[in-house]
Amino acid sequence: MNQVNANKIGLVVGGFFGLAHLAWSVFIALGWAGPLLDFVLRMHSMQLPFVLVPFSFGRSVGLVVLTSLVGYVDGWILGTIWNKVHKS
Repeated sequence: MNQVNANKIGLVVGGFFGLAHLAWSVFIALGWAGPLLDFVLRMHSMQLPFVLVPFSFGRSVGLVVLTSLVGYVDGWILGTIWNKVHKS
C-alpha cells in the first residue's frame, strides 16, 4: 500500500471542518440556521429545545479556527495511523 502524507490529510480534513463551520456561521448571520436546524431535526422525528444565540463575529471566527485545528489534528492522526498500518 502507498504511504500518505499525514500533513496533507490534516490540511484536507481541517479545511473541510473549517469550511463546514464557516457555512454554519454564515447561516447564523443570515438567520437561516434556525429554520435549517428545525427542518433537519423534524426529518429525524426530533424536537429539541435548542436556542440559537445572536451572531457574534468573534465567536464565529473562534469556531472556524478551533474546528479547523481539530480537523487538522484528526487528519494528521488518521494519516499517521494509515502509514503505520500499511508500512511498505
